[in-house]
Amino acid sequence: MAYDEDLANRLRELLADEEAVTEKRMFGGLAFLLHGNMSVSASRSGLLVRIDPAETDAALARPPRGADGDGGRMMDGWITVAPDGLKTKRELAAWVKRSLTFVKTLPRK
Repeated sequence: MAYDEDLANRLRELLADEEAVTEKRMFGGLAFLLHGNMSVSASRSGLLVRIDPAETDAALARPPRGADGDGGRMMDGWITVAPDGLKTKRELAAWVKRSLTFVKTLPRK
């Protein structure tokens, strides 16, 4: 399995009450999309989270977060949260909520 199945199950639980959530394998993980827009993704390296691009620097300021990028380039609006930052339901839920808040502002696909 290319992603953390336990993390995927925890995400399913947190997203169960959201309408129009779908799952799709992408970026080497299992992504959860809201109305066609990716919100979060479970991977082997942790959680890929989509946030407001304007909040990227603030989100990266505290460990155990790290920038996700292509070829070393950071992409604003995408944060990888290391497994150490996802140990409790409260920690994971805070990232999911932050992502959903932003993704709900995007046009539906």
